[in-house]
Amino acid sequence: MNDSIWKRVLEVSQYIFRTGATVREAARQFGVSKSTVHKDVSERLPRINAELACQVRKILEFNKAQRHIRGGEATRRKYQTAAR
Repeated sequence: MNDSIWKRVLEVSQYIFRTGATVREAARQFGVSKSTVHKDVSERLPRINAELACQVRKILEFNKAQRHIRGGEATRRKYQTAAR
């Protein structure tokens, strides 16, 4: 793994850990794809820092469990503004 990838993996992971960001938010923040963020935190990070990987995994699992709520809220807001 080259140094730029190593650095990005750590930066993305620390960002998710500090902010509780979703994969989509992290991808947007760092200018990479969601697939890249997934690969970074699920495959590369455990080889670099297992403890941080565990913490990030918990945050991503929480975000995944909450996504149906966020989606429902977005739909509700969409139709509320359309009705006005």
